[in-house]
Amino acid sequence: MTPARRLGLIVVLVVFVADQLLKSWLLYSVRLAENGPYDLTSFLTIVLAWNRGISYGLFQQGTDLGRWFLVVISFVAAVWLWRWMWREPQRFSVFSLALIIGGALGNGVDRAVYGAVVDFVHFHWGSFSWYIFNIADVAIVVGVLGLLYESFRPTVEKAA
Repeated sequence: MTPARRLGLIVVLVVFVADQLLKSWLLYSVRLAENGPYDLTSFLTIVLAWNRGISYGLFQQGTDLGRWFLVVISFVAAVWLWRWMWREPQRFSVFSLALIIGGALGNGVDRAVYGAVVDFVHFHWGSFSWYIFNIADVAIVVGVLGLLYESFRPTVEKAA
């Protein structure tokens, strides 16, 4: 296994395990559903939100068919991205793809197990309120930003 592939595998596992462990801890140890939200800071609150859609709550699914459709899409996307990652020679791109894969798997497992994605971080400032998200969401966003950065970065091959 090449170092880039090893890096990808490790990042996927770290993101997936960290995401699932934190969600389980908040649901079953902290009992966030029963105990309600709590403020970490004046601008960051831990609150339970069940997202039955995709990013930013788009395409909310109210049926089992919709739920399982999103589960399948999550895992198909993860497999497709895994194949891309496995063939990718650039370590930065491998890292970015691995972040997306780990996040997609984490949110996909949530949909399969709970019927919705467990979101819990709410960033707000004054009247500004950002959407509620989780570790998997952050990994996906950072991974996409990494791929965008890599696509615009000049390389020797692109210059030729």
